[in-house]
Parts: sequence; structure tokens; C-alpha cells
Amino acid sequence: MITISKSKLADTRSADKPVSKEQLLESSIQHIGDVQRAIVWMIGKLSEVAQNHDFTKLSDIDGFHRDFKTIQEGSKEDLWYKLHVGSERHHLNDRCPEDVNLFDVLERIADITMAGMGRTGKIYDDTISPEIFTRAYKNTIELLKNQIDVKG
Repeated sequence: MITISKSKLADTRSADKPVSKEQLLESSIQHIGDVQRAIVWMIGKLSEVAQNHDFTKLSDIDGFHRDFKTIQEGSKEDLWYKLHVGSERHHLNDRCPEDVNLFDVLERIADITMAGMGRTGKIYDDTISPEIFTRAYKNTIELLKNQIDVKG
């Protein structure tokens, strides 16, 4: 959990009384610290995503190897491929989780960029629908909100 304190005086939209320069400075420092804690939490979430990327390629290497030839030929009907896109959150055009978030989007960006550059030196044209981006944005806000404990 990220514990923060109320900070009504940090913004003109929430301040309910005149604010001295010292109060504004103190509230601003508090707000900056709160944002820094949120970003540190995000870094931790992104680190988890990095650690778990393409885990099905390792956990079922036998299935991956067995189906590799048909995957090369463009078949998406193989058991391993279905396991892969059904278990991995970053295959957003194959299966977008209802709780998709910006960490999933960032993983996809890293995946297609590293795969393209490492395999062919080119990145294939990729798109994600505006609806997925909007849902990911809103879900990420909810994900962070659920980590916050406001004191005071």
C-alpha cells in the first residue's frame, strides 16, 4: 500500500481557506512525494511485468518447440499458441484482458520492438485500438487508486 496524507491545501480547486506561502510549499512538497511514491510503485509493477514476460515459452518449452513449425507457417490453432496468448497479457490484439492496463501496453511495446529489431532489424506495423488504450488508462488509474491509503 501507498500511504499518503490528505493535502487539501495543495490545489486551488480543493483549498477551502486562504493558504500561506509556507502552507503551499509544505503541501507542494507533500504532493511531489506522493507522486514519487506512486511512480516507485509503478516501477515495481513494471519490474514484475519484465520478470514474467513470455513465461509460457519457458514453462512449456516442449509445447512451444512441438508447435514451432506450424507457428512459423502462420497457424494460430496450435495448443501451445492458444496457451501462450491466453496466459500472456501483452497479446492485446489476440486476447485483451478486461482489466488491461498500461503495463500490458508497455510490455507489448517492448516485445514488438525487441522482437522486431532482434529478429529482422525491422518493427512490423502494429496498432492497438483507441478503446484498448482508453480502457488501459482507466484501469491503470483504478489499479493505482486501489493501492492508496489516505490518512487524516
